[in-house]
Order: sequence, then C-alpha cells, then structure tokens
Amino acid sequence: MKNTNLIKDNIDNLTTLWKTVANPLLSYHKADFLEFSQIKDSGWPNRLWFRKDITEENLPQIVETIEKNPGLVVPYWDIFESNSNDFFEKNGFEIRNQLVAMALKLDQKLALQNNLAFKRVLNEEDAKTWSDIYPLSFNYVISKETLVSNYENAKFYLVHFEEKPIGTLTLFQTEKIMGIHGVGVIPEMRKKGFAEEIMKFAINQAIDAECEYAQLQASALGKGIYTRLGFEDLFLITNYQLT
Repeated sequence: MKNTNLIKDNIDNLTTLWKTVANPLLSYHKADFLEFSQIKDSGWPNRLWFRKDITEENLPQIVETIEKNPGLVVPYWDIFESNSNDFFEKNGFEIRNQLVAMALKLDQKLALQNNLAFKRVLNEEDAKTWSDIYPLSFNYVISKETLVSNYENAKFYLVHFEEKPIGTLTLFQTEKIMGIHGVGVIPEMRKKGFAEEIMKFAINQAIDAECEYAQLQASALGKGIYTRLGFEDLFLITNYQLT
C-alpha cells in the first residue's frame, strides 16, 4: 500500500510551489474547490488544480476558468481510485504529458564528481540566463520575472560546466520535504552524467537542510536516473489541457 503521507507531501510541495511563485506577481487565485496560478508571459506554473476528487458537476467551472484563462493545464493525481479523469477525456480535454511522483528517504550524502559548478540565481543577469536556457531542456518558458520575484521563496540554480551554463535546478522546501524541480540539461550536453550529478547535489542540499525526504515528479526522460538513485514511485500525474 502506498504511503499516504508521502503522497500528500508530494502534492503539497508541488502545489505550494505553484502558489508561492505566483503570489508576488498577483497570479494565484482560489475559487471554491479549485486553485490556479497563471503568470503572464510565462509557461509556468499555469496550472489549475484541486485537492479533492471531482465529479461531473465540477466540469463546467473548470472549463469556464480555463476559457477565461487560456493555457491552464490541469494535473490529475491518480490517487482517488474513481477514474474521475474520464470526465476530462470525454469532455474535450487531451493528455499533454504524464509524470510519475517519486520520493526518496534521505540517508547519507553522495559523492560528487565536481565537474559542475552550481550558482544560486540572485541577480537579474543570472535570472535571464536561467530563463533563456530552461526551454532548451523543457518545452516551455519560465519568465525571468518569475525568478526575480522569488529569489527568497525558492532556490533557483544555474549549473555550469567549464564556465558555460548547461543546466538548471530548482529546490523548494516545505517542512521536512525538499522538492526537486526543473532539473534540466541542454541537449548538446546530455548523456555525460550531468543530470545525475545535479540530482546528487540536490540530494546533498536536502540533507544539509535537515529534510527527511526528497520528492519530485519524473518525466520518462529522467525517471531512470531517479530510480537508480533510490527514488520510489508514488502515483501518476496526468496533465490535461482543453483542446
């Protein structure tokens, strides 16, 4: 049986991050059963989510909110055992992608190869560089303004190899949980072990912060690395968008 506390912690960390980064830009909203964060000129977070299972009666409000705020993506947590995601698939939504929520109990720090340099983003120049290279790893933009407004709320890192920026990392702590987000390596620098090195750095940072677990949401591209490092599957996240 899945650990319900870890499932809750994973969702809490992810949704609190979305809410936290949107708040300084006045881009977080809550209405009845749903919440959404949508930052202008940014492809992230731009999520509409709900904490409890939905019914077909909830769909009109979800659709209306998306029509008023085009581009919102709806993450569906596969934890309700009700197949309520069928409501989306029968009412004009399509699957954008799927992620696996994963958790790692933190134990001992990991040895680094020291090929990479990690620089926390704390100025506008680095924020622009981070924002410029992020979409090379992911298919959306996180605006420079999002970072500039959130230096103290989340830890954004630029990853350098031989003084060239080649990757990104975001760390976000909620209580004893460290969320690891936005682990990206630009395409021409992949398959060199850099993503695993970034992950080891993130795990060590989580241990230094006295966290008990590291949590993340894995794409198919990164899942093998996370499994090799000891992360265990929790549940599936299906991201839907209105066609």
